Amino acid sequence: MNTLRKSVHVLLCCMLFVPFVLAACGDAEEDLTAVRVGEVTRSIFYAPQYIAIEKGFFEEEGLDVELTTTWGGDKTMTTLLSGGIDVALVGSETSIYVYLQGSDDPVVNFAQLTQTDGTFLVSRHEAEDFTWEQLRGSSFLGQRKGGMPQMAGEFTLKQHGIDPHRDLELIQNIDFANIASAFASGTGDYVQLFEPQATVFEMEGIGHVLASFGEESGRLPYTVFMSKQSFIQENPEIVQKFTNAVYRAQLWLEEADPAEAAGLIAPYFEDTELAVIQTVIERYQNQQSYALDPAIDEEEWERLQDIMEEAGELPKRVDHAILVDNQFANNAAEHVK
Repeated sequence: MNTLRKSVHVLLCCMLFVPFVLAACGDAEEDLTAVRVGEVTRSIFYAPQYIAIEKGFFEEEGLDVELTTTWGGDKTMTTLLSGGIDVALVGSETSIYVYLQGSDDPVVNFAQLTQTDGTFLVSRHEAEDFTWEQLRGSSFLGQRKGGMPQMAGEFTLKQHGIDPHRDLELIQNIDFANIASAFASGTGDYVQLFEPQATVFEMEGIGHVLASFGEESGRLPYTVFMSKQSFIQENPEIVQKFTNAVYRAQLWLEEADPAEAAGLIAPYFEDTELAVIQTVIERYQNQQSYALDPAIDEEEWERLQDIMEEAGELPKRVDHAILVDNQFANNAAEHVK
C-alpha cells in the first residue's frame, strides 16, 4: 500500500511538473528574436551562413533566422528596401547603386561572408599549359552586365591584356539560370560559371576548369550581409548577435574538414551529390573565398570600386565610412572565441 501511495505521489508530481517544463521550453522559443534574411541565390558559396544555422549559432545568440532566397540582386534589394526582409545577403555593389540613386535610408554593409569572386573559367576542351591569351578570338559566355561576376570577369580579362568587347565574342543575352545549359548545348568556347556547376561539368566531361576569377581578381567584399541604416540604428543588439553567429561559423569552417562541412549543409542542396558539395567547399577553402572574419576593410572596398569603375558601372566613388559599419565585426572579433 505504501508502495502504491509512493507511486501515485511520484506520478502526480510528474504530472504537475511537466506543464512547467513545457512552459519553460515554450518561453525559450518565444525568447528568440525573428530575423528575416534574404539571400540573393542558393549557393555553396554561402556555406558559412548555412553552417551558422545548422550548428545553432544563431539560436545560441537568441535569434530565429527566417531564410528565404530572393533570386537576384535587384529583387533582393527591392525586398529589403520595401521592408520584406531585415537583412540581405547580396553583393556590396548593390548598396552602392542604391546610395547613388539618392536613398534617404541607405543600405549599410555590416558583415562580410565571401571575400573573392566565386566563378571559374570553364573551357569546352582541355588546355595544357593554359594562358589567358588562348581566349583571344574565342566566344565567351559571360554573366549579367553590371553584376559583380561579369565585372570581375572583365577586370580579369583586361588584367591579362584582353579587351572583352573587342578581342573575343562576348555573349551576354542569356539569363543567369540558363547559362550552364546553354554552354552544355554548345554555346560558347568558354563560360564563366559558379559552383557547383563548374565541378559538375568537370565530372561529367562537359567542361574543364582552367582558372579561378576569384584568385585572379583579388579580395573584395563580394557577398555581404547588409541592412537599411534605420534597422541597424534601431536594432544594434540584433545586428551584433547576428554578426557574432556569422563569425562563429567562419571560425568553424576555417578549421573544418570539407567532408564534415558538406554533410552539414547537404540539406540545402538536395539535388547535388555530397561528393560535389565536398569538392566545392574544399576548392573555396583553398582559395580563401570564404571570409575569415566579418570585417570589410577599406582596401577591399576600394578594389571593389576599381572593378566597377573599370566596367563603366560606377558614376561616382563612395567612401568606405558611408556604407560600411565595422563596429559589429570588430566587437565579434574581440569577444567571440
